[in-house]
Amino acid sequence: MHGSSTLDAQKILSTHSVASVVYNNISKQKELRAIKKFAAGDIIIPFSAGETLTEPNYLTVQIGIAEHITLVPDFLQYTNHSCRPNVFFDTTNRVLLAIRDIETMEELTFFYPSTELNMADSFDCFCGHKECLTHIKGAAYMATAILEQYRLTDFIKSQLHSKK
Repeated sequence: MHGSSTLDAQKILSTHSVASVVYNNISKQKELRAIKKFAAGDIIIPFSAGETLTEPNYLTVQIGIAEHITLVPDFLQYTNHSCRPNVFFDTTNRVLLAIRDIETMEELTFFYPSTELNMADSFDCFCGHKECLTHIKGAAYMATAILEQYRLTDFIKSQLHSKK
């Protein structure tokens, strides 16, 4: 989305090394928006684990069975879901990667089932992309053929192989 109407619908809450946390007045959600361009394959930022929990919550990323981490830097928690994501949380190497070219002020989004086997809270997706899967619950509830269209963490891939 480009144009003044898009900018009018957003309020920058904080700016960090690679992105700004923005409040979207239309969706009533916080979003993470790139403050510069990234090319597909770029490492956007390294991350580490803040806290490790045994159960998922809406702020965690799964790294193993009963292992869910909060993200540091914590502004990464505002990376929302999309069925056509532009970033990937590589939990093995602990980096956020651009998986396609990203423009300045474009929202950073990832595919939640790429890191989550069974999400704490399922939700109806309204990303608007033609590939939209409409209901997001976690990788455990998705057909392998659909999941294989996405970049998945090593943990999620290992779980898919153990299902076969």
